[in-house]
Amino acid sequence: MRAVNDREALFKDMVRQFPDSPMGHFSLGRFYVDDRRWAEAVAALDEAVKLDPTYAAAFVALGDAHAGLGDKEGAKRSWERALATPLGRRDMSLQADLDQRIRDLEDF
Repeated sequence: MRAVNDREALFKDMVRQFPDSPMGHFSLGRFYVDDRRWAEAVAALDEAVKLDPTYAAAFVALGDAHAGLGDKEGAKRSWERALATPLGRRDMSLQADLDQRIRDLEDF
C-alpha cells in the first residue's frame, strides 16, 4: 500500500510543480484508472486533454475512466476523440483497438 501512496504523491507533486504540463495530469489519471478510482481519473485526465487536445493516450485513458463509471457516451466520445488525434489517424493498431472498444460498449 505504501508504494501506491508514494506513486500517487509523486504524481500529485508533478501536477503541483508543472500545472500546465499534461504529463503530470495524465500520469495521475492513469494511476487512478489502474486503482479503479474512476471519478478522480476523469478529473485528472480531463485536465490533461484540456492542456493538450492531441494527447491520444490521455483520451484513451479518459474513455477507460468513463467506462469504469458506466458512462458509455463519455467513453465513446473520448475514444472517438483519440481516433481524431494525429496519432489516432495514423496508428492502425490504435484504430483497431479503439474501434473494438467502441463496439464492445454496445454489449456493456
